[in-house]
Amino acid sequence: MRKIVAGVDIGGTNTVIGLVTQEGNCIAETSFPTQEDAQFEQFTNKIAAQILTLIEQQNNKYTILGVGIGAPNGSYLTGQIIDAANLRWKGTLNLCNNIEKALEVPVLLTNDANAAALGEMIFGDAVGMKNFVFITLGTGLGSGIVVDGKLLVGHTGFAGELGHTNVKPWGRECGCGKRGCLETYVSAPGLRRTAFNLLSESIEPSALRSYTYDSISSKTISTLAQKGDRIAIDAFENTGAILGMKLADLVSILNPEAIFLFGGLSKAGNLIFEPTKRHMEKNLFPVFQNTVKILPSGLIDKNAAVLGAAALIWQTQPE
Repeated sequence: MRKIVAGVDIGGTNTVIGLVTQEGNCIAETSFPTQEDAQFEQFTNKIAAQILTLIEQQNNKYTILGVGIGAPNGSYLTGQIIDAANLRWKGTLNLCNNIEKALEVPVLLTNDANAAALGEMIFGDAVGMKNFVFITLGTGLGSGIVVDGKLLVGHTGFAGELGHTNVKPWGRECGCGKRGCLETYVSAPGLRRTAFNLLSESIEPSALRSYTYDSISSKTISTLAQKGDRIAIDAFENTGAILGMKLADLVSILNPEAIFLFGGLSKAGNLIFEPTKRHMEKNLFPVFQNTVKILPSGLIDKNAAVLGAAALIWQTQPE
């Protein structure tokens, strides 16, 4: 019987599960809304049940080696999610233990952006790179950091929380409880907040004025920016300026070869890449200028976090 690993990407909006081969092929995939279960145990039971269903749908041709999971505030060292800003369940959540009991296989956990970085390193365009940063731009902002060919996990397993570094003291309220976090400005919801701030401060005509706050999306803002809407363009400019400034700080500390952008906001292409690169270069210490590439993920049409989560298990297997 062939061996397979389940990769799980727990996002603030959806949870995606895939069955991944050692070559990085996702042979089956399913998803469901992350936040619909009141109790965390119900959520973990659903993950286990969905994995078993996927295997059954493959006519039980595979035996599962283990489950790798990427999740907000997921600790590789403890197997727990702790006070994730974008999840409804708070406190210390024993994710790995719950799923191990249900499936009786090893379960490994890391931060969702760390998992995506691992996917990029093993299956994407970071193959062969020893030093790079992977940024996920979605409901929040996550980051995975690879230094000297190894994923940086840190003392307590939570290294790489760039999204919760501060860009404006006493700034926007964040789901983590702090104010002024980077992800409140650079994320899909952050872009929306920026657009509406610009609308309130300007009399510039804009198609965005016909939308309510709850009905607008980052994709709509992107579409309008591509059509020349000035407010939409400025929203991306402001977002790129803040991200570029923070990436300049990161470059000074880590000296990476490349920074990869992934997630819904990165699909805006040059609307986000160009101002980010420009403002990063403007804020860089001179010795680092023009040494760092800002690139789209090589797994743009795949789920990098699912592949990377699965790689947590595949890495433990003998050659």
